[in-house]
Amino acid sequence: MHYLELTLATPEENLALDEALLEEAEASPSPMETLRVWESPETVVVVGRSSRVEEEVNLTFCREQGIPVLRRPSGGAAVGLGPGCLMYALVLSRESRPEIRRIDAAHGYVLGKTAAALNTHVPEVACAGTSDLVLTQGGSSDAPWLKFSGNSVRVKRRHLLYHGTLLYDFALDRISQCLLMPPRMPAYRAGRGHDRFLANLPLARPAICSLLSLAWLANAPTQEWPSDRTALLVAEKYCRESWNQGESSPDYSNL
Repeated sequence: MHYLELTLATPEENLALDEALLEEAEASPSPMETLRVWESPETVVVVGRSSRVEEEVNLTFCREQGIPVLRRPSGGAAVGLGPGCLMYALVLSRESRPEIRRIDAAHGYVLGKTAAALNTHVPEVACAGTSDLVLTQGGSSDAPWLKFSGNSVRVKRRHLLYHGTLLYDFALDRISQCLLMPPRMPAYRAGRGHDRFLANLPLARPAICSLLSLAWLANAPTQEWPSDRTALLVAEKYCRESWNQGESSPDYSNL
């Protein structure tokens, strides 16, 4: 698997590159898999493909603070990105990996491998809900689980894009400022606000990147990426108000 550690200049480009990597793999005559990691240098809010922005984002605060609100091509609810939030994207072959041919199975497969890798350094890591990674606080049944990773998927015929957040040194109060309570919540959240629900994974970025690379056997570092397709997606989609603020048609396969 290729390993690409690359953060582009703008949040629009970074979102577009994830999609461009999926399209590049889909167009390849043979299976093409990549693990990409990146980290936004500025605070950004990213909503899901089917999100209603006004229901999930504190638009007044974001506008006052100049925080971009963008839309990704996969499902799920709004997330806050920025320094201290590592982003990862996996482009995986559905032909080579029968375990991911069903969406529910894909969540379990990807998060299971990722959690197992992180467990080697942080034993409290576990999977929760549909697509979350949490800290179980020593496995105590009395202590509520704390989420540090949310994930979503975009599926093509031969490949899928599985990407998500890994909070490790993020200013968590920014999330409460930028986001409203989500319209859908997993049962384990128990109605908690962002400030009581989220936590940082107690690992430094280099360690997280190394563990992800080992978990996915991403041992072929590359600096090649589909720059032309990324630029076209930025121009045609990610820079357009109609995409970022508009209400997309539901895409339940990516929830």
